[in-house]
Amino acid sequence: MRISRYRASCAGAAVALALGGCGGGSGSGDTPQALPELAVLSSKPELVSGGSALVALRVPASAPAGAAVSVTLNGTDVSSAFKPDPTNPGQRIAVLAGLKLGANVVAANVGGTDAQLNITNYPRSGPMLSGPHQSPYICQTSAFTLPDGSKLGDSTDTNCSAPTKVVYVYRATTGGALKPLPSLAALPTDVATTTTATGATVPFVVRVETGTMNRGVYQNAVLHDPTKEATPSPTAPPAGWNRRLLAVHGSGCVGGWYVQGAALGVSLITGDNIARLGEGYGVFNNSLNHPTNSCNATLAGESTLMGKEHFIKTFGVPAFTVSTGGSGGAYTSLQLADAYPGLFDGVFISSTFPDALSISLAGLDARLLSRYYLAGNTAAFTEAQMVAVSGHKTARAWYDLAMQSGRTDPVPGRRDPLPPSPLPILGGVPYQSAVWNAAVPAGLRYDPVANPTGARPTVFDVARNVYGIDKVTGFALRPFDNVGVQYGLKALNGGAISVAQFLDLNERVGGYDQDANYVAGRVTGDASAIQRAHQSGMQLNGNGGLADIPVFDISSLYDEDNFYHYQWFHFAVRERMAQANGDTRNHVMWRGGTPITAAVGAGGTAEEFAVAAAASTQGWQAFIDWVKAYKADTSAGAQRDKVIARKPAAAVDGCFSKSTTPKFIAETQTLSSKPDTQCNTIWPSWTAPRIEAGGPIAADKLKCALKPVSAASYSVAFSPSELARLQAIFPSGVCDWSKPGINQVGVTPYASFGPSPVNQVFDITK
Repeated sequence: MRISRYRASCAGAAVALALGGCGGGSGSGDTPQALPELAVLSSKPELVSGGSALVALRVPASAPAGAAVSVTLNGTDVSSAFKPDPTNPGQRIAVLAGLKLGANVVAANVGGTDAQLNITNYPRSGPMLSGPHQSPYICQTSAFTLPDGSKLGDSTDTNCSAPTKVVYVYRATTGGALKPLPSLAALPTDVATTTTATGATVPFVVRVETGTMNRGVYQNAVLHDPTKEATPSPTAPPAGWNRRLLAVHGSGCVGGWYVQGAALGVSLITGDNIARLGEGYGVFNNSLNHPTNSCNATLAGESTLMGKEHFIKTFGVPAFTVSTGGSGGAYTSLQLADAYPGLFDGVFISSTFPDALSISLAGLDARLLSRYYLAGNTAAFTEAQMVAVSGHKTARAWYDLAMQSGRTDPVPGRRDPLPPSPLPILGGVPYQSAVWNAAVPAGLRYDPVANPTGARPTVFDVARNVYGIDKVTGFALRPFDNVGVQYGLKALNGGAISVAQFLDLNERVGGYDQDANYVAGRVTGDASAIQRAHQSGMQLNGNGGLADIPVFDISSLYDEDNFYHYQWFHFAVRERMAQANGDTRNHVMWRGGTPITAAVGAGGTAEEFAVAAAASTQGWQAFIDWVKAYKADTSAGAQRDKVIARKPAAAVDGCFSKSTTPKFIAETQTLSSKPDTQCNTIWPSWTAPRIEAGGPIAADKLKCALKPVSAASYSVAFSPSELARLQAIFPSGVCDWSKPGINQVGVTPYASFGPSPVNQVFDITK
């Protein structure tokens, strides 16, 4: 059953305030009196953190007038803590503090009828469901800079904790940046005002709270005037908060291991977030939601759960929560929305990937091809043939993808013979293995000779709680598998390469061992790691929360020539959603943007910048209108149906013309490098090696099912000796892409890897 609500009843189901079966007595007479209702509003009751929870009590309408109401927490009376809910008449709410670690019981009695709510509380430092804490782990609170220029301060314990600090900033009547508020007693004369999306006009003063949570540094921000308003609480929320909440995420991945993070990936008080704050949005983030600090979606998800929970306990329940991000922030938004249904009510993403794993695995394929060609190229492939096998637009694009396999390589100092990238962002280095954050001491780092038990800098090892470990080596198990993959299959069938070239390539392409060293044979991925990659959402599936919310995808970066932000990744997301849910009517794709060179300040035309700006501005408005519309629909029925029915006219597929005044072209988006549509003519797209090997655009089959080699499967003829050689290359058979992948399962909502026993998928300690 798909879980589609963030709030939950005492039984842990996903229906808020549905406690009829939670115990207790009934009224006298033939007609039973309705039971009082209890619910946790700040999180799921089995995933409470930090020793407190926002709890709601609803007294049934059938209760006698003046009936006595009492509430206890673990036997202690807390009735006086409950106050009227300003947004929900008939409901009382309270932040119940003092929860003990583990099991807690909230009990209510209204006029003799009872209800009970079971709560499981975890430490503010975690974990709840991400498994054992990473080790080593480098604290960086002393380096984290607050909006007023001060530092968060030294960590106070081994969990990298630091005291919470609140800083106020304001927007002046001149200038766009936010600056520190000089006094909490009176506002400066140059403070600007802002009118929020819900019509409130307030001073543009922002409360920024910074602290530690889940061993990361969290931050939230919202309009609040400390000179006139009370300290925010769920019963006294800030006047400028529009009851909307925005989760933002960072980017990258390489180097994202074993550090707390000295900064967030996206500032809450710069760029587009200033506009969102001025509209009244609350915004929140965590340093572990920056993949360059922590390339681990499960840890990011847990941190976001805790961050939203804390925001709700501080300010109240939002009308809706949306998530946004580009590149690594896009896949973080997607993965969290899918794996934790109800956490987000919509995602607005750009420069999209399905997940970090997809980049890594595609990079491994591309690097195998590079190694094959550059190790001798005995089959005399031309550059055009190499590019055809890769699926990319150019050799430059294929090489840049191959370089991304460095995030799977723990061996320091390795330099593959790949041409250097021309982009400053890569520093001119052609291939980088074992990339580390400078904060991690050299003595802690893995080296196969000098330090074989050191921490391993790979996307697999940083998520070892999900993938599991090899009991012999202690290294994380790997899901990469290329058994049966026929590299260059489409090029062969299309006549771009010869049978001899096809056979030589597949005979010699090889694979990798756990240290990313080349090996002659194909690689068999670990079956259990593959299954858990799907269950955890490390491999985006689309069958979880993404089925029921708007997903709005814009290009932002459009660059099929450099740095691996290719359009096929956008289409991979859409295909996964289509396979999981039958259609993608809740997904919208807008194409067109700037090249990566523009993003690093090395180029880009006025037309390209105009397209990116138009897509961002117009897309955000269409997206928010969509979320508002379906959230306002209180009728009965499935949420997915409401999302589709309430889709605004502007939320349709399309692209932009290249112009300083770009025009939107409404057109269903397809993956093609041919000028077969208006959008593909302006913004053509290419593919990747495994797609050219016959694999799906979704790139979601980590290990393919196999079928026997058959000459009838090819568009070209094989001689008897060639066919025998082909069968020797693939003794177990070739990929049957028409079948589901091996251990290809859906995401497990709120999957636990410990210590929570609810929905527990795997416990590495056992």
